[in-house]
Amino acid sequence: MKQVILSLMAGLLIIACQPGSTDSKASNTYYLVTKLGNDTLAIERISKSGRQLEADVVLRSPRISLTSYSIEWDDSNRLIAMEATTYEDDFSNSEQGRVVQEISASGDSLKITAQGRNGAVTYSMANDGTYLPFIDMVHWPYDIAFNRANNSAADSIHQYLLTGRRASDFIIHRTQPNNYTLRHPSRGVMYVKTNASGDLIELDAKETTRKLIVERVAELDFDALTKRYLAIDEKGSPFGTLSPAREAEFSFGGSDFKVTYGSPQKRGREIFGGIVPYGKVWRTGANAASHFSTSKDLYINGQKIPAGEYTLFSIPEEEGGTLIINQQTGQNGQAYDQSRDLMRVPMQRENNAETIEDFTIQVVETKDGGSLELLWDRTIYFVNFTFR
Repeated sequence: MKQVILSLMAGLLIIACQPGSTDSKASNTYYLVTKLGNDTLAIERISKSGRQLEADVVLRSPRISLTSYSIEWDDSNRLIAMEATTYEDDFSNSEQGRVVQEISASGDSLKITAQGRNGAVTYSMANDGTYLPFIDMVHWPYDIAFNRANNSAADSIHQYLLTGRRASDFIIHRTQPNNYTLRHPSRGVMYVKTNASGDLIELDAKETTRKLIVERVAELDFDALTKRYLAIDEKGSPFGTLSPAREAEFSFGGSDFKVTYGSPQKRGREIFGGIVPYGKVWRTGANAASHFSTSKDLYINGQKIPAGEYTLFSIPEEEGGTLIINQQTGQNGQAYDQSRDLMRVPMQRENNAETIEDFTIQVVETKDGGSLELLWDRTIYFVNFTFR
């Protein structure tokens, strides 16, 4: 009996691969495992038959959720129907399920009903493309998309995914046989390997804001893993938000400081020179741009930073790098506009005695003024300033 060991939850879990005994689904079932660093973020159990697909998805962020999907399309790849049903703790308990989204084709239109905070919302949109749903951090729609790319004679196809009331263009480009890039409209480029049939084998999102790795496996003790993840969540240890917003305030030298930023976690990954490459502009956190404010004028290497609010970007290097202080505020961390730079100043780098799991920005007092510090893993990047 063959066993495959996947490192799930930092080595916490061993997945026993036992054909015919680990899952009640049919033999054409396969699985997608999504990892963020050494943590498993999602598992998907998928069965495809002709122009129909069923998928059970366990998503662990910010808290665990169980959702089943059924989808059908015609021989022209036009969406016919889809239904999404959520469960509390058991996919097999049909009485427990709650339908949260329904899509049905009617002539040249799609009728979409979704459950929101204030009840059901129904709307229609033109069914004029080979639409698939976009489900954040869920990857079975991509598997269908790459089957289509494999069957196309073109090197590039436009796969439109439904995101709310609009369809977003995801561009799939064949770079060589069984190798593709997938361009997300806002998050960047993913690298994908398929088999000869176009089935997704591996997706690497290292150059996007999510940094996920997705792998296809033939066998997985899906039900046992679901119970294990539910138990972990019940004990008060949920996976959590991927990059929670942080806010901190500091006061010294007659000045008040405030920093707000998204705080990604290390999760066993190589950080600087790894998921944060050297020599490239980094958003210096995650999600929205990192903001820094001071109530008093500051000086860095003789350059004045007037009291006010700014955003922080950086270019990490192995021996230091550059801190960018930008005058634009309120933007997403990917919306860096160099023309709005107030200044660029050299950063210094030191090794930290301890490992910092969560990316942190802090402002600390020094004998000559203060220091703005970026801490993550075992690295501290910092820039000293004075009040003059």
